[in-house]
This record gives sequence, structure tokens and C-alpha cells, in this order.
Amino acid sequence: MSEPGTTRRGLLAGAAALGAGAALPGEALADPHAQSAAHHRPRTVAKKADVIIAGGGLSGLVAAREILAGGHSVIVLEARDRVGGRIWAYDLGGGEVAERGATFIGPTMDHLSALAGGLGIATFPTYDQGMDVYYVEGQRTTYSDAGLTGTAPLDPTILPDLTLVVSDLDSKAATIDVAAPWSHPDAQAWDSMTLQTYVQQMSLTERFQELATLACRSIFGCESRDISLLFTLFYIAASGDEHNVGTFERNFNTRSGAQMSRFVGGSQRIPLALAQQLGSRVVLNAPVRRIAQAGPGVEVATDSATYNGRLAVVAMAPALAGRIDFEPELPYQRDQLMQRVPQGNLVKVTAVYPEPFWRPAGLTGQAISLDGLANVIFDDSPQSGDHGVLLAFVGGDSARSYLAQSPAEREASVLGDFATCFGSGALHPTAFVETLWPLEQYTRGCPVGLGTPGTLFEYGFALRPPCGPIHWAGTETSTYWNGYMEGAVRAGQRAASEVLAAL
Repeated sequence: MSEPGTTRRGLLAGAAALGAGAALPGEALADPHAQSAAHHRPRTVAKKADVIIAGGGLSGLVAAREILAGGHSVIVLEARDRVGGRIWAYDLGGGEVAERGATFIGPTMDHLSALAGGLGIATFPTYDQGMDVYYVEGQRTTYSDAGLTGTAPLDPTILPDLTLVVSDLDSKAATIDVAAPWSHPDAQAWDSMTLQTYVQQMSLTERFQELATLACRSIFGCESRDISLLFTLFYIAASGDEHNVGTFERNFNTRSGAQMSRFVGGSQRIPLALAQQLGSRVVLNAPVRRIAQAGPGVEVATDSATYNGRLAVVAMAPALAGRIDFEPELPYQRDQLMQRVPQGNLVKVTAVYPEPFWRPAGLTGQAISLDGLANVIFDDSPQSGDHGVLLAFVGGDSARSYLAQSPAEREASVLGDFATCFGSGALHPTAFVETLWPLEQYTRGCPVGLGTPGTLFEYGFALRPPCGPIHWAGTETSTYWNGYMEGAVRAGQRAASEVLAAL
């Protein structure tokens, strides 16, 4: 029998309610006095456990299951009214879903694959039959991602720059120690340079520089000026595993790349299944406000209760972890790190149709557009094909422009971009769904925390080491597939191993 508050139906319904209630630009903010009063309601000591975990995303849930299997008690405190964090499904009905957050699984993501397989959750190939669309300067062309450039457009204007830059990035990334990128002999120089500066120095064509920025918007939710070259090289190096060197191609491509496959029934099935196993150990609507080191253990406070444990795991992005009040204060290096790793600025937009109408036309549903706001588009249709779903990543400057528009303007903009790529049938969806990650209170942006210039070299070493009884998880702490579901699983497993060794 399912535990109260952790059923699939209840969590998905809560997710829908949360999405519908997100504040939009121009709307009145909540009364800060009311928020303050909520934070200071009388608390009761609810439960004690060996380990208290702050964050019910994939990383926190994985850590909890591992700790429980190791013979120790655990409580997971999740701020939202659903589990999964940046993994979130949109219910299409009939057991079918579209993805509002993390979606894909690809080669070398073996920890995620093993976890899903153990839970009985299968994968299916991302639809990749036919031609991709490339739209630039008012011209629409198609190309096969089985060609020389993979998912990148087969554009002769940019091909020399693409070959040179990708080769150089892969070569540099191969020299990076994913566990300590700040230790590289060139770390200081590379971390002092933005990716934009590097591309401008390497590239001869303005079009390729635009393509590099577009890639940043979809991969990181930022502009190439926002992240350092060192962080970019680490991210590429992390796109592999202990036996396979990370490459840009594996990160960016659909065919034989990170976007190769999806989960039957949606990615959120994984955290939902983990939460069901953990049962009442998962507490929803419980944002962690304070973590105090109390004697030999920790005291973790939410708005309504206090939880005592021997150790704590904070399984959330650095930007969110930095909003917790720690007593005593954390070492200054860890605090400075959390101030310097903002969340990406990414919106995910989904349009639902009666069928994937682009497939009979020989199109994959994937597109790259240097014009408009929907710069990177995927076919997000369920495996059955009973619905057609297009999703767009809108990031960086495009996301800022998008969020400045009214809801009607936003919908018209994106549907217009879809129609440009796939025809007029894209103008008439049965549903239009926005996931405004920068406005989600307990996410504050997607898909990953960003390595701003100087951050990795100066403070990266403080990312993973425990601070006394406080341990760190979350995909941003992973050495491989940082920012992805695979990274979240790996980070949760590492944190659990640390905790079990310390107990």
C-alpha cells in the first residue's frame, strides 16, 4: 500500500498545481511579512533519524535509499509538494506524459541506467528517423544527424570553425581531471577567460559564434559570456565515465549522444518509485530553513518542525543551498562558492498535438534555429506516438526576452518558431505548456549551476568535502555528467558512501 503523499497520482497533481501557481513577471509578490511569519511558526520535534537529507530530488532520494540499505535511518525533507526536483512530468492522459525537466539518457550514463533498470523502468530511442531542420537568416534547410557534424548543422559556412573549435575543446578537455579541474596547469588562465572570448579568438565567422551561443543557451541556460572556458572544458570532460573520455560530441548529439534515449512513462517515474520505496520517510512541503550543528549531531529546521540527526546531506544546487541558514557559519570558501554558482536561465516550452504531424514529412522533430526564441527543438512525443509533442529550450538572452512578454505573446512567438521549422500545423496545438524554471521558488533556474569566471579555480575545491557533519550531494557535485540525471545519481551514491563511512 502506498504511503500518504507519495503516490504517482498525488505527486503529479501537486506538480501541476505548483506549475499553475508560479508567479509571472508583473504579478504582485507575496507579502514578505506573511512569509516571515510562516518561517517563525512554533516548531515541534517531529522525528529523529541517523541522517537528515535536505532535498527530495533524484540525488537526495538516491542517497536516502543507499543509507537505508546500509542499515541506518533517514528522513528526506522536500520543499515542494512533489519529488523529483528538476525532473517533472506533464500528464497527457492515458498514462502518457511529456517532459517538463530532465529528459534524456545516453551512452556512459551507466549509474542512471542501472538505477532505472532496477526499478523496472525501460528506455526507448529518442525519435531520430528522417531529417533535422536548420533555420538561419530566413532560410530553412534540412540535414541528417548521421552525417559528419552529428546534431550540429551541416552548414558549409561554419564547418571549418566547427571542426577546429570542437577538436580543440575535446583535446583540452581530455587533459582535465574531472575530480579537480582547478588543479590543471592552465586552470587559472582558462578560468579567467569566458567561453565567448575563447570562441571569438578561435573563430573566423560570426555565424559560428552565434551557433556557439545558441549551444550555451540550450546546454547551460546562459550566454557564452557567462561561463568560463575552464568550466566548459570540465563539462565536456564530464561527458563520459571512468573508461571513456568525455567529448563535446557525446554531450551535444542525439545519435549515440546524451539525447539518445528516453524513459518509458517519463523520467519522473524514477524519483516517484524511489519515494514510494522510502514511504513516510519522505516529507513534502518542508523547505529546510536552518541547519545547526548541535552537539555531536545536527538540528534541521523547517517551517513547522525540527529534525535531529547525526549527520545531514544537503542535496540541492549550490544557489539553493546558500539560502539555508547554517549555524555555525560554513567555512568561508564553501559560502563564497555558493554565492558564485548561479542557476542557468532556462525555460522549457511544450506544445501538444493530436499526432506527430512532422514525421510523415520525413522530419525528426529536431531543429536548430539561429532566429527567434525557440533555438533548439526536440520531438518529445511519448513512445506510443498517440500524441505529438514538440519541446523547445529557451535559454539565456532568449529566456529573458521570452519572460518579458505576455503569456499570449510568448505562445505566439514559440508556435511561430515551430511553424517556421515544421509547417503551419504547429500553430494549432491542443495544449501549450510553459515550465518557467527561473520562477520556480525551489529551483530558481535550470538546468545546472554555472561555473562563472574565476569560480572553479578559486573555490571549486570546496564543492564536495563535508563541512563537519554536513555532506553535499546534487548533480552539481558530480565528477561525471555534471548537470544531468546521471550526475545526480552519482552524487547521491557518493554522499551516501561518505555518510555510511562516517556513521
